Amino acid sequence: MSGKFELFKSPKNNQFYFHLQASNGEIILQSEGYTTKSNCLNGIRAVKKNASLERAYVVQPKHFNLKSVDNGKIIASSEKYSTNSARDAGIASVKAHAITSDIVDLTKLKNKN
Repeated sequence: MSGKFELFKSPKNNQFYFHLQASNGEIILQSEGYTTKSNCLNGIRAVKKNASLERAYVVQPKHFNLKSVDNGKIIASSEKYSTNSARDAGIASVKAHAITSDIVDLTKLKNKN
C-alpha cells in the first residue's frame, strides 16, 4: 500500500493545503496555505521533484522542512518529533512515499456530496 497526497481547502481561511500521508495513514508532511488550487498542485509537484534529494531537507532538532533546490523556498514541513531518530524515520518515509503517491483532491469529493 502506498501513501497519498490529500489536497483540501480550509473553511477557516479559504486557502488550499496538502499533506502527505504514509501508507499507515500517518501525516508525514504538510504544506503552508495556497491561495489557488493550481498553486497547491504545483507545491505537490515540487515535493515529488525534491523528495529524493538529500540537499532538499532542512533538518532541525525535532522536525524538518522540505525545500525546493531550485529556489530554496520551503515547500512543506513535518510534524514535531520527540526524538531525532523519529525525525530521521519521517524523512525516510517522505523519500519512500512522495514520488509514487497519488493525489486525492478532497475538494472534488466534497463538491459531489
